[in-house]
Amino acid sequence: MRFDIVTIFPKMVEAPLAEGIVGRAITRGVMDVRIHDLRDFTTDRHRVVDDMPFGGGPGMVLKPDPIFRAVERISAERGAPGAIVLTSPDGPKLTQTGAARLRDLGHVVILCGRYEGVDDRIRMHLATEEMSIGDYVLSGGELPALVIVDAVARLVPGVVGDEQSVARDTFANGLLDFPQFTRPADFEGHRVPPVLVSGHHGEIERWRRREALARTLERRPELLETAELAPEDRRLLEDLVRDRNAGKASDGR
Repeated sequence: MRFDIVTIFPKMVEAPLAEGIVGRAITRGVMDVRIHDLRDFTTDRHRVVDDMPFGGGPGMVLKPDPIFRAVERISAERGAPGAIVLTSPDGPKLTQTGAARLRDLGHVVILCGRYEGVDDRIRMHLATEEMSIGDYVLSGGELPALVIVDAVARLVPGVVGDEQSVARDTFANGLLDFPQFTRPADFEGHRVPPVLVSGHHGEIERWRRREALARTLERRPELLETAELAPEDRRLLEDLVRDRNAGKASDGR
C-alpha cells in the first residue's frame, strides 16, 4: 500500500508515522508512505504556496500551481494514483467501508488543506474526491491525513500482527465492539462479568455478540440498518428491543 502526502508542514506528519503499527509497517516495507513538502514545488525564491483570495476576505488560500506540480511529479515517479484525496470538511466522512475502498486502490495521494482552504480549481480539476473526518474545523489537513493512513493501514495484510483483532474491530462488521476486560478480575469490588472467566468459549462468544448488539442499539442504532446480521443476531436483537421496550413501559415512558 502506497501513500503520498502533500503538506506544508511535513514534520507534523513524519513524527507520528514513525511510531506504532504504521511505523513498524513502513520499516518492514509493508507500507510505503512518502511525505512531500509543498514548498519544494514552488518556483519563486521565497517558496510561496498561498495568496490572498480574489474578491477579498480574511485569510490566505493555497495556490493551485504548486499542488498540481506536486501531483504531476508523484505520478511521474511513483505511478498514477488510484485516488487523489483532498482533506476537507466539505467531503463525506471517512468510514470503515471507505478505508477498505482506499486500501483496494493500492496507491493514494492525500492533499492537506490549510488556511482558508485551497484554490477551488484543485477540487474541480485535480482531486478525485474530498474526505472529512468529522463535523468540526481543524487548522489543516495533516491530522486527517494521519487518520486516513492509520485507518487504511489496519486493513492491509501484515500491518496488524493479529489479523483476528482487525476482524473484530468496531465497525468491521457494522457494529460497535463488545466490552473488554483484563486482570484483575476484581478491581476495588468491580468484578468482570462471570461468563468471561467461565472457560465456556461458546457462551463467551454469544455474550460478546449480544453485548455488541446491545451497545450498538443503545449508542448507534442507525448502524443496525446496514450491519451484517446472522439469523441468531436478529433473534438476539429482537430480545434486546423487547427488553428495552419493557423497561421503558415499566418506567412509564
